[in-house]
Amino acid sequence: MIGLQEYLTLSAILFVISIVGIIVNRRNLILLLMCLELMLLAVNFNFIAFSRYLGDPTGQVFVFFVLTVAAAEAAIGLAILIVLFRNRRSISVQELNTMKG
Repeated sequence: MIGLQEYLTLSAILFVISIVGIIVNRRNLILLLMCLELMLLAVNFNFIAFSRYLGDPTGQVFVFFVLTVAAAEAAIGLAILIVLFRNRRSISVQELNTMKG
């Protein structure tokens, strides 16, 4: 049987991969959004692991709220990316600095 330690280790690995992805790749905005979603997935994995370990369904209910916010964030983020690509013909993060007022 898989214990709490293995779930937490997997969650930590996912979180570190997302942090490394954000630090290493600062040019592609789509990849940055994917790394942010992976970070939220790692946190959700922790909620579920502790919820099952403690026998309390509160963590699993909280995951549904986090998933709802993550889906809304992804939809709004992709809509903003489409508008930026239509106006600028690029979604490079360095070119977005020109939008400062």
